[in-house]
Amino acid sequence: MIVSVQHYMVVSAILFSLGAIGVLTRRNAIVVFMCIELMLNAVNLTFIALSSHLGNLDGQIFVLFIMTVAAAEAAVGLALMIAFYRNRESIDVEDFNLLKL
Repeated sequence: MIVSVQHYMVVSAILFSLGAIGVLTRRNAIVVFMCIELMLNAVNLTFIALSSHLGNLDGQIFVLFIMTVAAAEAAVGLALMIAFYRNRESIDVEDFNLLKL
C-alpha cells in the first residue's frame, strides 16, 4: 500500500482535532500545553507532507521555525507554570484569572 498525501492530511487533521478538543476541555495547564504542542506537530506534519508532495523546501523551513517557537513556548510556559504553582499551589486554568490587575 502506498502512503499518499491524503493519508498524511487525514492523520494531521485527527491530531489537530484531538489537540483542539484537549485545549477546550481540559483544566490542567500542563495538559493544555501538551495539546497545543500536539496541534503544532499536526501542522508540522501537514507542512512536511505538502512540501514533499510539491517538491518544494519552503514547508520544511516553516517547520524549523515552528519547532523553534514551540521550544521557546514550552520553556517560557513551564517557567510561568512553576512560578504560578509556587504562589497559588495550583495549576488549574481557571485560577489564572487571578493574574489580572
